[in-house]
Amino acid sequence: MQKIEAIIRPERFEFVKKALEENKIYGLTVTDVQGRGDQKGIVLQYRGGEIIVDLIPKCKVEVVVKDKDLQMILDLIINAARTGKIGDGRIFVSPVSKSIRVRTGDFEK
Repeated sequence: MQKIEAIIRPERFEFVKKALEENKIYGLTVTDVQGRGDQKGIVLQYRGGEIIVDLIPKCKVEVVVKDKDLQMILDLIINAARTGKIGDGRIFVSPVSKSIRVRTGDFEK
């Protein structure tokens, strides 16, 4: 199993969720986060002056998937989250050695 952590624009979350649901991927965790990447924030005009906002609101979507489904789900997330502009986000993939269902105690490797 693999854990996908996708840091995306908040306004693209509904597109990502819909793409996952259409492919029968329902289990996910969503967190509102802040961060910055290569652009080091943005400059806004406010009352005639400039304000530098260096932590941008983002949405973190976490999904644990079977190895065989990894590339398909990555493609879904990329296509649904992409705007083509700087700040679209980043995806991290890491191995999951075990998953345990709390209610039953069953685990999956």
